[in-house]
Amino acid sequence: MATATYPPPPPFYRLYKDYLQDPKSAPEPPPPIEGTYICFGGNYTTDDALPSLEEQGVRQLYPKGPNVDFKKELRTLNGDLQLHILELADILIERPSQYARRVEEISLVFKNLHHLLNSLRPHQARATLIHILELQIQRRKQAVEDIKRRREEARRLLNESLATLDGH
Repeated sequence: MATATYPPPPPFYRLYKDYLQDPKSAPEPPPPIEGTYICFGGNYTTDDALPSLEEQGVRQLYPKGPNVDFKKELRTLNGDLQLHILELADILIERPSQYARRVEEISLVFKNLHHLLNSLRPHQARATLIHILELQIQRRKQAVEDIKRRREEARRLLNESLATLDGH
């Protein structure tokens, strides 16, 4: 398959020239892509699975399994990171030529921290969506209450106007 950095637009854009006059004249959009695909020379996948640290060739510093206490493990890794950074500072002062091992350890802790945080992304997205939906519900309830209040105010004004007209 030949690829170009900036390919020309696909020729099927001509199929939409009469769209404004007859929206049904355009073809249906293609189905969503499943699996892997190539875009601008890069291979991408539609799978949203987070690869394990072992699949990435990184040693896992926290327990494996579905029942990981994220809060505890993040605090532990954060403490380890602080310790390794202090050790790196000591080594840079005393033996500057031996810093590489400490930098690798810090990198390993960072990779584990990032993996733990990335595994929480679906939960964060779900909680954010729930929060947004609750805010929408609250705004809509307020809008309904505002409409009811204005309706009652309009009825009151109409009744007052009718009473004024009947009185004259």
